[in-house]
Amino acid sequence: MKRYEALAREVAETITKGQLLPGERLPSVRETSRSRGVSPSTVFEAYYLLEARGLIEARPRSGYFVSHGIAQQIEPEASTPVTNERAVEVSELVFHVLGDAKNRTLVPLGSAFPSPTLFPLPKLAVALGRAVRRLDPWRTVEDLSPGSPALRRQIGLRYLAMGCGVDTEELVITNGAMEALSLCLGAVTKPGDLVAVESPTFYGALQALERHNLRAVEIATHPRSGVDVAALAAVLERHAVKACWLMPNFQNPLGSLMPDSSKQALVELLTKHQVPLIEDDVYGELYFGSHKPKPAKAWDRTGLVMHCSSFSKSLAPGYRVGWAAAGRFAKDVARLKLMSSLGAPVPSQEGLSEYLRHGGYDRHLRQLRATLAKQRYVVLRAIAKCFPAGTKVTQPEGGYFVWVELPKTVDALELHRLALSHDISLAPGHLFSADHRYRHHVRVNFGHPDNKRFEAALKTVGTIAKALA
Repeated sequence: MKRYEALAREVAETITKGQLLPGERLPSVRETSRSRGVSPSTVFEAYYLLEARGLIEARPRSGYFVSHGIAQQIEPEASTPVTNERAVEVSELVFHVLGDAKNRTLVPLGSAFPSPTLFPLPKLAVALGRAVRRLDPWRTVEDLSPGSPALRRQIGLRYLAMGCGVDTEELVITNGAMEALSLCLGAVTKPGDLVAVESPTFYGALQALERHNLRAVEIATHPRSGVDVAALAAVLERHAVKACWLMPNFQNPLGSLMPDSSKQALVELLTKHQVPLIEDDVYGELYFGSHKPKPAKAWDRTGLVMHCSSFSKSLAPGYRVGWAAAGRFAKDVARLKLMSSLGAPVPSQEGLSEYLRHGGYDRHLRQLRATLAKQRYVVLRAIAKCFPAGTKVTQPEGGYFVWVELPKTVDALELHRLALSHDISLAPGHLFSADHRYRHHVRVNFGHPDNKRFEAALKTVGTIAKALA
């Protein structure tokens, strides 16, 4: 853990324990620098991180103060799943619960996507038009898996910029990240194998395991620091795990972020056991701090980590362009892609390559991150004000989800049903575990700042939850 992260954690604990109250002024940067024996830049980084989490706020010419309405919120504890092997059957429940999520008249608190209005779709359309006008017609039948060389080169440059050298030969372009993840899963497992996942985990991962006829073992996961590497080590000693599907950066649904030291320990552990890591990193660009978190792939030296991502959550929803940096399994993944759907759409690939080549992506990302960070403050403030006493909520440092733990008497499926009657969607916690254990939890999407009914919807959900409690 870096110095600023350690300082931020210490200050955060002081706030959550009530030793610093809402509205109280924090020690100045100069004072903290002198008393802690660290540089002013370290203090600034720590305060920026706390500000991004909504724990503190800056006031012009006055300094930093504990935020009102958020400081006293309590995070959920680390999960404690039963680490038994389990068959996966979640798809029917997912289809039933999320069937109405595509209805645009609903307030999409249960959606898996941010608002499409947050993305530069007109500029992408211009880039797409330029690329298609220059496109050699033969490319439409020649550019099969592993995908467009131009796009893979642009993606490779972004890996290089974050200090993670990836050979473009190991990049396979796919129809979104879910296909990349599923192809990687197929490359390293066979029916009946055991796969380790976080607890709670993204229901899409559980659906993929179900589709491949795989079994799951769930690993203890902390809402702030991610998967417990020691708990995973214990599972690897007891079970014949064939792969891990994990999300180190801004995990869905928790929003947790594994520290660099934990990511390194994770890769070293899996290398020791020769267990492949399928790394889902679709939210890595949506960080609220000053630095983009590295993927676990950055510590991979043997090609065991298959890093998967896409542009769907950060730039181009609906274009369905993702990729896998598949390491030693790149040829297997490319062949599976060829066997399943030949290749990804050529115009989308060329349009994104054109957009990335001419710049503007990072400027868009800065604006998107700032918007989501402000909206996170809105959702945490509303939950603190409107939800039942005893509610716990995560405080993510990126992405656009919070995980809400309600009093145990609140049934999340019933809450979902009643919220639907008010034209509000929710994602109940039952979806995020193979044994449906998170029965009084919900995932809330705050990535829709353009929805004028957002805060009113949260108030309504809070009122219903109070009644159920």
